[in-house]
Amino acid sequence: MSDTETVKTKTEYLRDVTSQLKEMRHYAQTNTETLSAHWLAFDAGEYKDTEYAGRFDTLLNKQGRLLDDIDEAIQDLEIAINHAEQES
Repeated sequence: MSDTETVKTKTEYLRDVTSQLKEMRHYAQTNTETLSAHWLAFDAGEYKDTEYAGRFDTLLNKQGRLLDDIDEAIQDLEIAINHAEQES
């Protein structure tokens, strides 16, 4: 390990966090699609079971809120990055 550590600027750090959130959003979207497939199987598909369909519906709603919150955080960070770039 080197003796000098590279310290990132706030803008660089915000870019890194934004990139990580975008990756998280991608995986969250994939998880939502998987949950949707399971929900369909229990709600109207071959495994009709209202209890499990209800549980998957609850999970889908929570996952949807998570996606919305991640999108909002990404937008806020991108605005902060733009402001920081304009100031410099």
